[in-house]
Parts: sequence; C-alpha cells; structure tokens
Amino acid sequence: MTPTAPTAARPVDAAPARPAAAPRRRRRYGAPAALLAPFLVLFTGATLVPIGYAVYLSLYAEHRSGLGFGGSETVFTGLGNYTRALGDAAFRGGFVNLAEYCLLYIPLMTLLALALALLLDSALVRARRFFQLALFLPHAVPGTIAALIWVYLYTPGISPVIGALDSMGAPSDLLGHPLAAVVNMAVWEWTGYNMVIFFAALQAVPREVLEAAVVDGAGPLRTALSIKIPLIRSSLAVVGLFTVIGSLQLFTEPMILHGTTPSVVSAWSPNMYAYTAAFERHDYGLAAASSVLLALAAAVLSFVVTRATRGRGGNRTRHGTESAV
Repeated sequence: MTPTAPTAARPVDAAPARPAAAPRRRRRYGAPAALLAPFLVLFTGATLVPIGYAVYLSLYAEHRSGLGFGGSETVFTGLGNYTRALGDAAFRGGFVNLAEYCLLYIPLMTLLALALALLLDSALVRARRFFQLALFLPHAVPGTIAALIWVYLYTPGISPVIGALDSMGAPSDLLGHPLAAVVNMAVWEWTGYNMVIFFAALQAVPREVLEAAVVDGAGPLRTALSIKIPLIRSSLAVVGLFTVIGSLQLFTEPMILHGTTPSVVSAWSPNMYAYTAAFERHDYGLAAASSVLLALAAAVLSFVVTRATRGRGGNRTRHGTESAV
C-alpha cells in the first residue's frame, strides 16, 4: 500500500467585511436628534436653568452691615431659607387658603365643565357652535383683564350687580368673602376651556356604542353615566392633573383683589408670598425657597393624581375583562 502525501489545507476565504454600522446609526438617529434639539435647547433655557437658579438662590441669603446702610454680603445658609419659610405663619396660611381654594374650585369647575359638555353633546341643544364659542369666550380674555372686570362687578357704588342685590335685600358684600370671589373668577375663566376638551372627547365616542345603548333602552342620563363618562376617563384625568397644577400657581386673581380689599393680604397664596418676599422685601433667598417648596408640593400632588387615575383605570379594565370572560 503506497502512502499518499498529505495534501495542504486549502485556505478558507475570509468572510467579507460588513459595512460599518456607525454611519448607518448616525443616519438613523441624526434626524430625530436634529428635530429634538430646538425643544431641548428651549426646555433647558426656559425650564431647567431657572429651576436650578432658584434652587441655588434658595441656599443663600444677603446680609447687610451698618444697620442696612452698608454693603451686602451673600452667605451660604443651606436650608435656612426653607426653615424660615416653613416657620412663617403667613406662608403656612397661604397654603391653607390654597387648599381651601383647590377643594372648592377643582370639583366645581370640573363638574360644571363636564355637565356643559354632556349637554352640548346631547340631541337637546341647537346652535351648538354658538354655545361653544360663547362658553369658551371668557377664557380668551387675559387673566388680568378678567380679574379687573370682576373687581368692578364686586365694588360697591359702581357695580350694577351690587345695586341689584341691594334692591332685592340680598347680601351684597362680595369682597368680604375673598375665597368665594377668587373661586368665582377662576370658574368663569376656565370652565369653557375644559368644556371644549370634554366635548372633543365625547365626539370621539363611537356612535355605534351609543346607538346600542339606545336600543337597549338606556335613557340620556343612564347613557351619560354608564357609557360616555367612563369612555372619556383619560380626558378627565388629564384635566384633573393640569387643573391641580394650575391651581397651585394661583396668583393673578388674589393679587388684583389685594389692591381693593383688606381681606386679601399680601401672602394670601404661596405665590403672593414669594412675590412679596422678592419685590417688596428684596429677600430673594426666601422667595426662591418658598417657590421651590411650592414646586415640590405640585410635583407630589401631580404624582398622587397620576397614580390614582392610572390605578383606577387599570382596576376597571381588569374587572371589565374578567366579567367579559
């Protein structure tokens, strides 16, 4: 048997090199990054930088020497401004007024806006476009102008409303109850705006569902409570969230009333307290600290409202699925 010589192993051709993924990745993410860049720049400059600067200011305070006539010196105080704000009865009183305002204004405005939206969505209303415009018109008036209009209507001697109440023997001291006066201004201004949001959500409800409810014998009230309102629950959650955030920023209405009635003090709301500390007492550290505390309260309440609405929606969806199975 003749031995055969071993054959040399044939070299394996190397696999062709893959094209570089970096250029393709750059093309993939380059366009979204370019579109997001203007927003990120504006968001950083208009939101993140002011927040950071407010936090920075809240950690410092100015001390003047020479009985206030000498030069000022900026010193680090840490949480001293926060302690001063929380220890001030005026600041805590502003939060009490704000809590009372939210407890009265938010349910009243939300229920009124929802009721008007359901009414406009029903078949009972004619000239729907006219009523939409008429109800939305108060929101188109700038907040300061609207507050001045209501101050005119609240002021005795010049207000036709006060004259009519006096002629009927009804209580006419509208400025003597600042909470009711402020709530009335806010309800007048924001009901139409939120009504439009609810009405748009109601228009998106499938007509087939409503027709099926009518065939099953459901009346207008039953249809509204059992079908329409549950189907616009997400819009209710969004309106509730933004209403809570906006309510915590209460400033214009009580600030305008502050110049007309002594019952509205300069620290009637937390925002007014910060404004007074900054522009009347020039205590910018205290103003910044009170603003940061208000922002933290808004963040906590927003988180609570978001979790509550998500949890409620999830439970209802799970129960509905189980019942359907």
